[in-house]
Parts: sequence; structure tokens; C-alpha cells
Amino acid sequence: MKIIDAHAHIGYFGGFFNVGITADELVRQMDEYNIEKAVLCALNNEDTKAAMHKYPGRFVGLAWVNPWDGAKAVEEAMRYIETEGFKGIKLHPLLHAFVANDDVVYPIAEAASKTHVPLFIHSGHPPFSLPWSIAQLAELFPNVKMVMIHMGHGHGVYIQAAIDMAKKYPNLYLETSGMPMHTKIKEGYEVVGHDRIMFGTDAPFRHPSVEIQRCRVSGLNEAQLEDLFYNNIVKLLVLGSDL
Repeated sequence: MKIIDAHAHIGYFGGFFNVGITADELVRQMDEYNIEKAVLCALNNEDTKAAMHKYPGRFVGLAWVNPWDGAKAVEEAMRYIETEGFKGIKLHPLLHAFVANDDVVYPIAEAASKTHVPLFIHSGHPPFSLPWSIAQLAELFPNVKMVMIHMGHGHGVYIQAAIDMAKKYPNLYLETSGMPMHTKIKEGYEVVGHDRIMFGTDAPFRHPSVEIQRCRVSGLNEAQLEDLFYNNIVKLLVLGSDL
């Protein structure tokens, strides 16, 4: 079965995380687990750009920006999308200490709307990245597709909220990495929609063997797993022409 990883990183992440992976190491890991592409971000967007150039066809770039940088963040996102071929924008409310529906985010959402790319937003940690806040942003910008990375993460209440909010707002999508409840993957597929949930690894924070197996035991059949592992991210990022 073909697999595209909808959410991976390169770089070293210190503090209590103390994990890291280089582009070379990530490609070797992808080859080991038959992952043909990864949607990639790094704290320094130049690192993502370099990885894309070194491994053509293996990485799809997301521009990772901090909304508190104001016009600089908007310019950076626009530049990497319009001149470097990046396919989306990554936001991390927890890391950069903003609530997802705060007005500081609005210029980034407007940039996503203007460039017709989705926002990938970390979800699942109070007080900054709860599903309800992301849903409020989705309501304010209904023409912008938004992916709730981790679909609520490790807390059952937030996982259910991610599913409930995505069911309510058709521009909300779910990504599975780091979400421990395998049964919720099937529920998301059935309740939210077959084309609005996708597989990710969250490398290097999670390992593909764990993330793949959780999806495989979720109760989805082979055709449904093909949507999860491959078809949905291809459709969201319009990857068909460069596969």
C-alpha cells in the first residue's frame, strides 16, 4: 500500500523533547517503512527548502511561521509558497504561545486564503491549541482548509472534540499522529468524512512503526486505509501532478 506521511519534521528539538532527525535520516526511515513522500516542516524554513532540493519528490514543504512576527511571518509564508513551491502553512499555538483563534492569527489565515493552501495547526494542548479554538478559526475563515494535527492528541476529551468540531465545520481535517486511540481513527473516517482524515508520523517525535500499526488496527478496510494513508493528502495538497 502506498503511504504519504502528512506531518513530519527535521531538526533537533531540545528541552524535555530531546529528539532530532536529519533529512538524510528521515529519508532512510521513510524507505524502511515504504513511505514515498513526507509533508515536511522545520523551525527554519530554509532547512525544509534544502531537504526538498536534496531529495526531489520526497518532501512537500510547509512554511512554519510564528504569527507574533506579524508582517514578517506573512511575508515569509507567502514567499515560500509562491517562490519555493511549499504547499501549506504550519502553525504551533503551544510552541509560540498564541490561541488558535486569536486575531494575531488572522493575517496568516488570510495569506492561506490568498494562496489557496491549507493551514496545519497543532492541536490538543491547553490553553493554546484546543480543538474548539481551532474550530472557531475555521468558522471565521470558511474558505481556508485547516488540518488539526494530532486530532486532539492524547486526551480523550480533546480527541472527541476534534472529531465533533471537524464534523461541524467542513473545512476542518484530521491528522492521526500521536493520537493513541486507534478506534477514533475509524470514527473520524466515518463521522467526519472519508476524505478528511489522514495519516502522519510526527517524526522525530513518533516512530512510523507505531503510527502505521495504529492505523492498520483501526478497523478500516484496505480501500479505506488507502484513503487514510495516501488519497486524502494527495487531494488536499493537490499532489497528483508531481507524483
